[in-house]
Amino acid sequence: MTLTAGPSTAAGPARAGRREWTALGVLMLPLLLVSMDVSVLYFAIPSIAADLRPGATQQLWILDMYGFVLAGLLVTMGSLGDRVGRRRLLLLGAALFGAASVAAAYAHSPGALIGARALLGVAGACLMPSTLALIRTLFQDPAERAKAVTLWTTVMASGISLGPVVSGALLEHFWWGSVFLINLPAMVLLLVLAPLLLAESKGAAGRGRFDLVSAGLSLAALLPVIHGIKELAKDGWAPVPALGIAVGLLLGVVFVRRQARLDHPVIDLRLVRTPAYGGSLLVNLLAMVATVGFAVFLTQYLQSVLGQSPLEAALWSLVPAGGVMVAAPVATVLAQRVDRAYVMGGGFLVSAAGFGWLATIARATPFWVVLVGSAVYAAGLVSAMTLANELALGAAPPERAGAAAAVLESGSELGGALGMAVLGSIGAAVYTAAMPSSAPPAARETLGGALGSAPAVVDAARSAFVEAMSGAALGAALLMLLAGVVSLVLLRGRQV
Repeated sequence: MTLTAGPSTAAGPARAGRREWTALGVLMLPLLLVSMDVSVLYFAIPSIAADLRPGATQQLWILDMYGFVLAGLLVTMGSLGDRVGRRRLLLLGAALFGAASVAAAYAHSPGALIGARALLGVAGACLMPSTLALIRTLFQDPAERAKAVTLWTTVMASGISLGPVVSGALLEHFWWGSVFLINLPAMVLLLVLAPLLLAESKGAAGRGRFDLVSAGLSLAALLPVIHGIKELAKDGWAPVPALGIAVGLLLGVVFVRRQARLDHPVIDLRLVRTPAYGGSLLVNLLAMVATVGFAVFLTQYLQSVLGQSPLEAALWSLVPAGGVMVAAPVATVLAQRVDRAYVMGGGFLVSAAGFGWLATIARATPFWVVLVGSAVYAAGLVSAMTLANELALGAAPPERAGAAAAVLESGSELGGALGMAVLGSIGAAVYTAAMPSSAPPAARETLGGALGSAPAVVDAARSAFVEAMSGAALGAALLMLLAGVVSLVLLRGRQV
């Protein structure tokens, strides 16, 4: 069922009314919080460690469990929403997210907190594809849907940036559990308003049996790949994570072959093969590789090179969002007048220019130069991503909107993991080459390993890190040029 309160005309699709736009505002609440929960623990970990005393492995799982479960279940939950109803899954996710937030806030052991973070990941996987799929059914008019997807993409990106800021502000006054309890008011509001503003939306796939084997295969394929890539990026080559990636890829092949044989697959492979959807999926993945991969360097630069406090660094990292706020709506308007492939290609070119700017920085470069370069790359990149998301969503049939949205978001998670591995490896190689051979082994590996050394070693390490960040920026610029070429080759002439 499609909810359309605006007047309908024979000349085109129904226009959205006040009710639809209000519903969109309600949908942004869970999206903001789910994206914030990816990064909200960055500042809270020291307090959690002092209170619960987790081991090193447990501390890593407290940080990573949410993202791993979220990434592994997105495809399953997106397809499930198409069958059982997207609003129903949204409400279930909101209830579970609220309950898991309380459990996390009052956890009395590392194991309990890890379990609560896993439940939050399950709930987040229910919420994220449902929000994007419901936009597909709420907004039938392509121009209005473009505006809605622009807001969706901006809110998602803002949530990841806001997580550390909100966490730092709360920890100034409250205990670490408060970073979870902020979820409750929004989830309660969603549970109250969603039944009033959103009609149930279910695809024709609801008549098909949900394939539990495919659901298990998608989880078993994604988790070891994403976990293995992150481990290799963090610790370098090791046989166990490499084996995990190989096993995950093998299970991914099995999953794809099974989808090709099913009458009601979890992922419609015909949709993925279409240039409009498959091309958008590819450029979105490339964009996330650059975004997440470079963000790791920028965060360390602010804190370990410039000496900013975590909260200061988090606040300064919000500055580039100003460029996004201006550029994303402009790109959406341009795409209504010019072939969107050219607008997307232009966005990626602007992003490449921003990264290219950052590739030229040195230790003595003024801070404002770094901020401007970051704003430029973020403006171009998020503008292009917004158009890619909107094109992919428009290319998907309404009955498969949930699964289509979930595949997009899974690609983003995979892109983020690849970004840390690819750009992280480039930066690590440049850093090691730039460090004096006489430096201690730990100092030659990472900037963090150098911070406790002699002042001369620390100074050399900071200079080497700036060179490493420049190298990562150059890699990101090349990725953006590649994304621009893909946009022009695969997406030119494609309509929503």
